[in-house]
Amino acid sequence: MAQKSILITGCSSGIGYAAAVGLRDAGWRVFASCRKATDCARLQAEGFDSPLIDYADTTSIAAGLADVLKATGGTLDALFNNGAYGTPGAMEDLPTDALRAIFEANVFGWHELTRAVIPVMRAQGHGRIVQCSSVLGFVALRWRGAYTSTKFALEALTDTLRLEMRDTPIHVILIEPGPVTSDIRVNSIPHFERWIDWQASPRAEQYRRGLCKRLYEDNGPDRFELPPEAVVKKLRHAIESPRPRARYFVTTPTYLISFLRRILPTSALDWVLARV
Repeated sequence: MAQKSILITGCSSGIGYAAAVGLRDAGWRVFASCRKATDCARLQAEGFDSPLIDYADTTSIAAGLADVLKATGGTLDALFNNGAYGTPGAMEDLPTDALRAIFEANVFGWHELTRAVIPVMRAQGHGRIVQCSSVLGFVALRWRGAYTSTKFALEALTDTLRLEMRDTPIHVILIEPGPVTSDIRVNSIPHFERWIDWQASPRAEQYRRGLCKRLYEDNGPDRFELPPEAVVKKLRHAIESPRPRARYFVTTPTYLISFLRRILPTSALDWVLARV
């Protein structure tokens, strides 16, 4: 049987890197893409095929996928959309251009790559499209509005695509992690510094006592935080099971908040989430 292939985005660290290593060890041919050439070179030195794909750069999306299809002879068994970033800050302090920028990388680029892969999977008669969403794809938390809004949008796009693909051999799947060890906090700092003038905000003291401490002080793992390999376990089921689920939860908070969302009125759920 021919070796199965998967394209994974955002492989420089965290979930993407763990997925690349774990699936390669499981026998998959992994195309571990990154948005920076230096990270691609590092992964190539580790023996990976590592095309350059930056979700905010249409040219790189087309060129990166073309490289993958050239290497496989025009086929691709699975796509794992994973690369994303956050822009922390209160919504009233978030410039609209910051929201445009994060949607370009966290939503529009995912959609563009997904649309480009669908004809390949249609032609070969099978395929899996797996989207790495978040617990923040179905509940909101303070200070995370930019990231959360992209994940809510991703959930809607993915649910719609799953319904529309029911008459095809393509499975569309969401993975919804809670706290997972990654570099997303550190990687969000440049976006925070670029877009949020927190010292001029009416919430400056809240930033100083809360968000800035979280961003700039390493206080160790969050409560219930799991290593990225916990996501890889669910990803393997999503791409290898003959009957994958529509959704995979990862971490205790995702299960708990999903339960609370079903049983609590909005005011009570807001009370809970405001204390997170």
